[in-house]
Amino acid sequence: MVEVVEHAWVPMPDGVRLAARLWIPSGAWAAPVPAIFEYIPYRKADMVRARDERNHPFFAAHGYASARIDMRGSGDSEGHMPDMYTEDELSDARAVIDWLAAQPWCDGRVGMFGTSWGGTASLQASVDAPGALAAVIAVCATHDRYEDDIHHKGGCLLTDTFEWGATLPAILALPPTHNVGEDWRDRWEERLRSLAFPLEDWVREEARGAYWRWGSVIHDAGRLSCPILAVGGWSDAYSNSVMSLVGARPDLVWGVVGPWGHHYPDQGHPGPAIGFQHLALEWWDHWLRRTAPRDIGWPRLQVWLREFDPPGDVIETRNGRWIEAGPSDEGTHPQGWHLAEGSLREEAGPDDAGRDVPHDLRIGLASGDTGYFGRYGGLPLDQREDDARSLCFDSAPLDEDYVLFGETEALLVVACDTASGQLSLRLNDVAPDGTPAQVALAMRNLHLDDMLDAPDAPPGPGPRSIRIAFPTAAYRFRAGHRIRLAIGSSCWPMVWPSPTAASIRIEGGQLVLPRLVQRPRDLSRPLPSPVGLPATKSWEVIETRRLERFSRHLDDGTLVSGWHQPYSALRYEDTGVTFGYETRAEHRLHPDAPLTARSTFDHRIVCDRLDGKALVGCRVTAISTETQFRLKGCLTAVWDGELVSERRWDISLARRHSAKRRVEQRPCAPGTV
Repeated sequence: MVEVVEHAWVPMPDGVRLAARLWIPSGAWAAPVPAIFEYIPYRKADMVRARDERNHPFFAAHGYASARIDMRGSGDSEGHMPDMYTEDELSDARAVIDWLAAQPWCDGRVGMFGTSWGGTASLQASVDAPGALAAVIAVCATHDRYEDDIHHKGGCLLTDTFEWGATLPAILALPPTHNVGEDWRDRWEERLRSLAFPLEDWVREEARGAYWRWGSVIHDAGRLSCPILAVGGWSDAYSNSVMSLVGARPDLVWGVVGPWGHHYPDQGHPGPAIGFQHLALEWWDHWLRRTAPRDIGWPRLQVWLREFDPPGDVIETRNGRWIEAGPSDEGTHPQGWHLAEGSLREEAGPDDAGRDVPHDLRIGLASGDTGYFGRYGGLPLDQREDDARSLCFDSAPLDEDYVLFGETEALLVVACDTASGQLSLRLNDVAPDGTPAQVALAMRNLHLDDMLDAPDAPPGPGPRSIRIAFPTAAYRFRAGHRIRLAIGSSCWPMVWPSPTAASIRIEGGQLVLPRLVQRPRDLSRPLPSPVGLPATKSWEVIETRRLERFSRHLDDGTLVSGWHQPYSALRYEDTGVTFGYETRAEHRLHPDAPLTARSTFDHRIVCDRLDGKALVGCRVTAISTETQFRLKGCLTAVWDGELVSERRWDISLARRHSAKRRVEQRPCAPGTV
């Protein structure tokens, strides 16, 4: 039996109270048990209530006290949230750990888990972890807030950051429930008055610096101090954290990477999915029971070895198989493929005089979404049109299968007539019939150095050597296929364009592939299969429609693309609440004029309760000039048809590391890195 506590207060040292929903095994009051918790800002009472009920009751039924905590300034919790991953947020997590460990139904050992923000918060709590924190599970989490998150890629600004800039304020602007007391309306209005617009900071901080290093655990990997299970999916950009963390701390981190996007893997899509709850239960049973040995006995990495899939917006099940391995540097050999005469060569040879990178803002239209929000579809399409507009280097057809395992990097000699050009690199698998499928995507803002920091001085004239890392991968190129490196200067609409058409030339270089030289090992035991949880659902899907994507050309040549997630809603019978949302995204750009770029996101949330109906909407539009970004935001909060609050933001920010800076071009003898 499990006792469910719908609402409990967790006091913080500064007097703020966080809201919790608890599932406690009935016998825990007499015989205390370990506690586990999930810590996110996504409203325990309604927004992710259905997802919570897939996980927490299952863990409680297997002997763990399980808690879902609303972060400070969200849901039913008190306080204010000015930004993501603040010092208060981390301090609160540590206070929650101490509070759980001290409860009469807890034996003093605590685990922490979550996906996305919750997984990242779990990683952050693992740095110099409190003594009670025995283990964590981080699903689709970022270990590097700058390079592997929703804001930047290779120092280039992602348009996903504008979507999140509209979505997060809308979530935080929803009213608390009656759980907080009869003064819920006053609390709501106070929260609306203090509502922040963190998009301003995300765009302002163009380079990796102190702002982004804070909370990026890869910079503090030596201070990770409790066992970590890192779980990711190849269709989600956050997957890079899994292999990276295992490589940085093979003594402390285990990894699982499947084919899916930004999901808990029991709902993983593209499939095959796995039984996350049973995998997690085995993890908790090992680390949270006092008799557990130090080694869980799992392989360090269990990953889906991808191979060629015919490209498509939606792929239900990926080709490939599960394999197991040690850290990605075990059993691999870095093999350099030389760029010469438009080809990839295994042996160095005479280079040609260099090649110009085409400047075509249409490159990227086939790259799909980044998958950060777990949308249905949005996978990379057939790369033929993008490749035709790019500078491509192809290998000869492979004589045998070629398995990548780890991080691919491009070592290039680049000449650019500005100090702030942009490169997009796509690693493609070209089938014998000529169909290219994207394996990995990398970007680079040429104003930044190889660490993606702002240099002391802008890059000078003349060619320079640069290193561009692709996200980690486990991928099999089949015999008869070709490996292609496609280089362009845009990736619209995923990435905000440079303000001018830079003249970029590749003088030489190598593509270094981490080849797995030993035969991939099948799993020594299968991963658990997904199970439909909970057996009896407290919610009903009352409205849902598939996401609609669109792309068209206007008469003046402007490209218009985007998507619409029609209104979708769940009805919770036990609380009488209907929670629904709708999102529209539109991107506009004339292919001859990068300064015509415009991205607009509209996010609308409806929370229909027994005592009334809240409607919150937030719209964000981004444009830019050669020297500035311009961000406009408007948020409205309505209760039963009455406007409660309207907030507007109109912000101009200097483009410090992506603005036009022309430099003198010098010729250079061809060379390689």
